[in-house]
Amino acid sequence: MEFIELTGRTLRKVVQGQQELLKRLDELGVGEDSILRVNRQGDIELRRADRWDVIGGLLGEFETRLRQLTGLEWLRPL
Repeated sequence: MEFIELTGRTLRKVVQGQQELLKRLDELGVGEDSILRVNRQGDIELRRADRWDVIGGLLGEFETRLRQLTGLEWLRPL
């Protein structure tokens, strides 16, 4: 599966205006320096000390915003 990795700070820019999702990120403890990844289907995963947790998803035209804000392309983990 292909992902784009990003910080919590960047993810907040991607979902700007989506108040419910921003609130959920706060509840889950996603900070500005948290490490996350998003796959092409829009699933958001948060890096924990020992695993990745699926914490939500993006809807709509997120792919263009995500690539523009990060400057990254989809990458398949090793």
